Amino acid sequence: MSFIDFPEQQDVVQLLQRSLERGRLAHAYLFAGVDLAELEAMARTLAKAINCENPPRQADSGLSLDSCDACASCRRIQNEAHPDVLWVRPESKSRVITIDQMRDLMHAVHLKPTYATWKVAVVVGADRLNVQAANAFLKTLEEPPADSISLLLTTEPQQMLETILSRCLRLNFTGEAGGQHDSAFMSWLDHFSSAASAGHRSLLGRYRLLSILLSKLSDVKAAITGALTEKSPLERYADLDSRVREKLEEELEAAIEAEYRRQRSDLLTAVQWWLRDVWVETLRLGSEMLTYPQLAKAARDVARRLSTRQAMENLQVMEQTQRLLASNVQEALALEVGLLKLQF
Repeated sequence: MSFIDFPEQQDVVQLLQRSLERGRLAHAYLFAGVDLAELEAMARTLAKAINCENPPRQADSGLSLDSCDACASCRRIQNEAHPDVLWVRPESKSRVITIDQMRDLMHAVHLKPTYATWKVAVVVGADRLNVQAANAFLKTLEEPPADSISLLLTTEPQQMLETILSRCLRLNFTGEAGGQHDSAFMSWLDHFSSAASAGHRSLLGRYRLLSILLSKLSDVKAAITGALTEKSPLERYADLDSRVREKLEEELEAAIEAEYRRQRSDLLTAVQWWLRDVWVETLRLGSEMLTYPQLAKAARDVARRLSTRQAMENLQVMEQTQRLLASNVQEALALEVGLLKLQF
């Protein structure tokens, strides 16, 4: 297969080909979609394109943006028999990817290629990395060997560690809804990012950001409460037995809290992805690498004031904040501490 065989994934194909054209491939990609077989096929195709022995050339530029799908290298990659294209899948009884598997992979990736141009590591079902394996893989993602690329494939990106997600360029395949937001949410994120980029390094500026965040969360909680209360039997039946009413009230309260936690996590994850864009801007990788290109100006303004290390520390702060919130710590306190640690 070559890129032409993915007519439903032209957004992904065009981004990859633009990166090939500019010679600016990311060191790690996250392919997220609903069909793992399709993600594997795209991973093979990209591996073939960057290692093809007889690539088709563009008539106007003479550049290679695809594979011939016929040379010895392409055939080996297609059959998963190429020594420089490495595959890892869940294999243990518990269907996880273990630390031993990742150590073997990392050792192989750091060796010089046998005869390919690029070393390619493909992690199939990356959401099945156990915590030890994921943490071991972080160093390779942070300091990748030259001429190597990691491709992480998943149908459940929400199950992956944020430290892994934030170090990969995520490509959403058609049918994968993650990272999609309506216009009202994007307007709020624009407001938040603009406030962050305004240069307010003072304590007052940080508390202004906290106020923007808490106000949004308050609106989210009110909307969830209204929607779920309206659907509850409590609103339809006034003469319920007291014990039944008490049980329904408890169930409604639990449902509201569960949905609020989910939406709060989604909101904070969106903020973290924007902070990832700031990190990308410190690396000067180009706008095609951004999650929110429409918010690029704010990300660029913040990036000018930060080092790459500081931008990465912001991502770690957001991850820690999410973990604290998941442990039932007081919400306002966790958010206040997190916002005060962020560097803008």
